[in-house]
Amino acid sequence: MKTLKIGIASYETIKARTLAIARGQLRPKAHDPKVWFTSTESFAKVLSNKNRALLAVIAATHPASLQELAERTGRKASNLSRTLKTMEHYGLVLLHRSERGRVRPEVPYQSISLELPFTA
Repeated sequence: MKTLKIGIASYETIKARTLAIARGQLRPKAHDPKVWFTSTESFAKVLSNKNRALLAVIAATHPASLQELAERTGRKASNLSRTLKTMEHYGLVLLHRSERGRVRPEVPYQSISLELPFTA
C-alpha cells in the first residue's frame, strides 16, 4: 500500500529545510514527509471531508476526464478543476493532460499519513 507522508511546519522551517537539502547539508530520510503544509488549517482545508470523498471517487472509479468525474460527483467541472489543481500542487493527485486538452485525474496513493510534532 502506497502512503503519502505529510508534515506540518512553519513557512520559515520548510524554507530552511529546502535550502539545506539544496546545499547538500541535509539528506532527507526515506521516512521523512514528502509534502509539507504550513498549518493544520491549510491541511484541513485541502483534505476536507468533501475533498477526501472526491479522492475516493477518483481512486475507485478511475474517471477518463474531468467531465466524467463531474457527472459522478455532481460537482461542476470548473470547481473540480480548481480543487484538483490545488491537490496536484501537494502531490495528492496526478492530472494527465491529453493532446486534445482532456484532463484525466489519478490518485497515486491509497492513504495519507500526517506527522504533526508538538514542538518545533
